[in-house]
Parts: sequence; C-alpha cells; structure tokens
Amino acid sequence: MLGTMQDVPLSLSQLLRYGASTHGASEVVTWTDAEPRRETFAQVGERAAQLANALRSLGITADQRVATFMWNNNEHLEAYLAIPAMGAVLHTLNIRLFPDQLIFVANHAEDEVIIVDGTLVPLLAKQLPELKTVRHVIVANGDAASLEAPDGVKVHSYEALLAAQPTSFDWPEIDENSAAAMCYTSGTTGDPKGVVYSHRSIWLHSMQVCMTDGMALSQADKALAIVPQFHAMSWGLPYAAFMVGASLVMPDRFLQPGPIAEILATEKPTFAAAVPTVWQGLLQHLEANPQDISHLREVVVGGSAVPPAMMHTFAEEHGVPVLHAWGMTETSPLGSVARAPQGTSGEQAWAYRYTQGRFPASVRARLIDDSGAELPWDGESVGELEVRGPWIASAYHVSSPAGEATGTVDPEKFHDGWLRTGDVGHITPDGFLTLTDRSKDVIKSGGEWISSVELENSVMAHPAVAEAAVIGIPDEKWDERPLVAVVLKEGEQVSAAELRDFLGDKVAKWQLPENWTFVDEVPKTSVGKFDKKRLRTANAEGELEITRLA
Repeated sequence: MLGTMQDVPLSLSQLLRYGASTHGASEVVTWTDAEPRRETFAQVGERAAQLANALRSLGITADQRVATFMWNNNEHLEAYLAIPAMGAVLHTLNIRLFPDQLIFVANHAEDEVIIVDGTLVPLLAKQLPELKTVRHVIVANGDAASLEAPDGVKVHSYEALLAAQPTSFDWPEIDENSAAAMCYTSGTTGDPKGVVYSHRSIWLHSMQVCMTDGMALSQADKALAIVPQFHAMSWGLPYAAFMVGASLVMPDRFLQPGPIAEILATEKPTFAAAVPTVWQGLLQHLEANPQDISHLREVVVGGSAVPPAMMHTFAEEHGVPVLHAWGMTETSPLGSVARAPQGTSGEQAWAYRYTQGRFPASVRARLIDDSGAELPWDGESVGELEVRGPWIASAYHVSSPAGEATGTVDPEKFHDGWLRTGDVGHITPDGFLTLTDRSKDVIKSGGEWISSVELENSVMAHPAVAEAAVIGIPDEKWDERPLVAVVLKEGEQVSAAELRDFLGDKVAKWQLPENWTFVDEVPKTSVGKFDKKRLRTANAEGELEITRLA
C-alpha cells in the first residue's frame, strides 16, 4: 500500500523561491573595510536569477560544475542559490588548499566556470593554466582586466555580466536526488576527496539546522557565518537561513579577532559559528579590549574538540553559551549537537556539554572495535564511530572516464552502508557521543591508549596557554609517548615542568607527558584544524626544540 501524499521534490529551486518571497525583507550583510554592504533576500533572489541567466548564456545548461573561489559574502550567497537552483552543480573551492591540491580538485570535479573574488585573483591566476576544463572565469568585487587568462579561457566581470540579464528566471523542478553541490575534503591524507550533496540531502540537513535540538536557527536570528562557505558548505547556515528567514552576516576576508569584534559590536548578531581557533583568538582580543557580546544567544563551535576552559570563559565572563557540535565534510556536516538533556543543571549539564553531543533522529551511529564487532552504548566501550543517514555520504565522487584526473576511492571508508568516520570514542546509553581521538592520532603507549584530545584540553585549561597540540612520538620502552606543542599567550611565561605539574590531578600519572616543545604557532589545516601531520614531520626532521623531563 502506498501513501496518498503528493510527490513533490525537495529542490533548492523551491527554497530559493520561498526565501526570496516569504522572507524577502531579511538581509545578508557583508563586512568591508568601509561601510557594510547590505542586500535583502528579495534582492538576493533577483541577483540569483540574473546569475542563472548569465551562466546559461555561457553554456551552463545541465549539471555542469560551477566553482566558487570566494570569501563569505553577498555574491557567494547568490552563487550558492543560483547554481543548484538552475540545475547545475555548485563546487566550493577551498582557497587554502596547497596549489597542487587545488589543481587536482578543479580538474577532478571538471569545473567549467569559476567565480572568483577580486582579492583572490592573484592566487587563482597562478593555477589557472593547469585547470584543464575551465572555460570561463567571472571576477566579483574586482577588476576583471587584472586577470591574464590562458588561451581558451574567457574572463568576465560579475557585475557587468549580471547587469545584462533579466531579474527573473524560470527555475526548473529538479529531481531531489540530483547533485546540487560538492565539497572536497581537506586532503590531510592523500588527495582531497569529493563529496556530492543532493538537493534532498541539503534540504533535510537545513531542516535539522533549524530544529531546536540542532542549531535552533529562526527568523528572529541574525547569524554571523564565520565558518567558510568552502568548508562543509558553511555548516549549512546559508541554506538554513534562507529556509527560515534568519538574516546573515558575512565577514568576507576580515577574519582576524579585531574585525570580528568590530562586526559583533556593529551588527550585534544573535548567533555565530566557527572553529575553536577563531574563538580562542577572539577571547584573547577581548581580554585586552573588553566589550559586551551578550547579544549572542549561542555560539556553535565544531571542526575539532572544544576546550572546556574556553566554554567556561565564554559562559562565565561573557554570558555566551557555547554549543559543541560534531561533523565532517561527509556528514554535510551536522552529525551531533551537545545540548544538555532537559532537567539537568550545574556540573551534570556541563558534563553533557563537553561531549560532541547527541545524534538527531536522522543520523544512525554505531561503534566498531578492531575485530569489526559492534560495541554497546554504555559510555565506556571505545571504538571507531560509523554513521549513516539521509545527509551522510555513501561514496566519493569519481571523475568521468573522459577526464584526465581519475582519483581513487578508499573502499575501507564506506562499507555495509555506513561511513567510517575515523573518529574514536564512546556513546552513552542516552546517545551522547564523546570522541577521544582520531584513529590516526591516538597514542598507543605500553599497550594502553592515550587520548591526544584529552591532553590538549587539559593543557589549554592553563591560564598561560593559548594553544596546545599533542602527537605521539616513538619511544624505545613504551612504543609511543606524547609530545605536547604549546603556544603561550602573549606576555605569559610557564615552564614544561610547571605545565606537567598542572596536569597532575587532571590525567592519570602514566599519561603525564615527558616531552614538551614551545612553538610560535601550531600549524593548521586548510579548515583551521591542528595539522598534526606537519607536526610529526617537523619532529621527525629535528625542527622542534624538545624539553624532555625526567
């Protein structure tokens, strides 16, 4: 027996029509070095129509890939909506990839058009001759004449291209399982891998972002989207905002603590999202330059583990709750959110908030041990996390047979209908996930596991420490022991011995690190996570000055 409901596709063309009309008065604000640029959702809809018409005139007629090489701004939002709504595929290029990775990604995706921000033209120009399928480059917020393109590539001005087009477009009804957008992993191990989101997956994910047990985004919010639009689709915020009418604040290239503080003071957003390193920098700025940020009802932090000390500082000194979330490019990215259960308070509530959170109804999860057996949700059994659901990837993108770039797909990443996340942790009976490490980062010492994440959080609780990253290094007696790389706050001094003493009542005695190094900065990946691969290389090549305690 079948249901009697209408079979209406969950299409981003419908999302665009709805947001531009029903929530036409909501706005997107882009920060600049002068006055902020403001645009209503109704205007976004008109300019998205002009962009769609322009892309049609350039030969984008089906599901060709249209890439963006841009900051978070008005034009990027227009592309986010227009490209998938017209039936093409949005490909967000990570501006922080190494040049060879950027070339690989653009060729592997077979991008035909790239929309680039004017400030990023010099960066793109260096790789453009190696991009085999690109036929058109559109320069936004800059001089198109500044880009010297290779033969066969035409350069256009974004504004001139749009100005020649009508402000309406016959948005097609699109199969909800069709590709809408694609984003590549950061390539910390091997080549970046392409994840292709469908219209259906983005629609359902956007609904979860708006749910009260998600990010609780609503039309009453003004959301500061610091997390880049090229990083896991800005955690779904642009589409969720258009779904419910939440206004957006886009920081463009002004991502340093000073400008972020100025954006907060001027626009007074109610919600914000970014990786931990952004918020650590802001807290240091606020120590020296106090200001009221209590207009933020909530800050969502993900991408890597959030130090509990940072959560307490935000709550106790600034009146801002930090919501810990977990996800990855392959999960769209919202996988779990750490809202304490109803009826909990005090230390009990904090214990829940320290976790990576509870899975929503649409995301199934399981823990698998080294033998492949499924482990219980008892809050103690530790295994690799596997997930599945309607916005979870089931495979990586493989370029067409005609393309020169082929790439490889790791058959171990997807099996039995589940995504192997590479994250290691445990789950409580009521569904709260605690990640203790990445499978490649866990430190195996004397047959026991040491969590690098737990050590990092404990070290970063010291008032003199700005950042701390932990890796395992070879040890003749124990196989591996932890090495702690520490960045001190400006003007602070503390010794390795003092830091180890500080850990005395926080971790087991046998886990206390003997190896310490003080660095100016912990290397970061293209999405702002600690780059432990580079730390390991620096150690192996003798570049780190290590203090070894007895």
